[in-house]
Amino acid sequence: MASAIEILEKNGLRKTNVRLEVLDLFLKSETALAHQQLEHALADVDRITLYRTLKTYEQKGIIHRALDGTQTSKFALCESGCPEHEHHHSHAHFHCEACGKTTCIEEVDAPKVGLPDGYKISGIHLVIQGECADCCQ
Repeated sequence: MASAIEILEKNGLRKTNVRLEVLDLFLKSETALAHQQLEHALADVDRITLYRTLKTYEQKGIIHRALDGTQTSKFALCESGCPEHEHHHSHAHFHCEACGKTTCIEEVDAPKVGLPDGYKISGIHLVIQGECADCCQ
């Protein structure tokens, strides 16, 4: 996995302390992170700066929304480096009902869906709910 500096350079983004700190959190995390978790971990960063950083990362294809069936927006690193403004995530997200963590399951693809003429798909999300391996022990 690339370092925070390499990711910023690859995407033509300035290397600010906030951008580096946010990326470091994602690089160290094995699960998707909620905005609130990021705010707590980065107590010295204001909410608007964090929001703009996440929006920029999402637009650049660095992170994606990890929808998990809850009302909380969570984000995870894009494994394959999505092109700018075009995410290609057809993998499942697993939401643990015991600990609340959400994990990208790259090995499980969302099903292909055929729609009638006139419909356009903007995204397919596969959410699997249950207990993660840590909580099952």
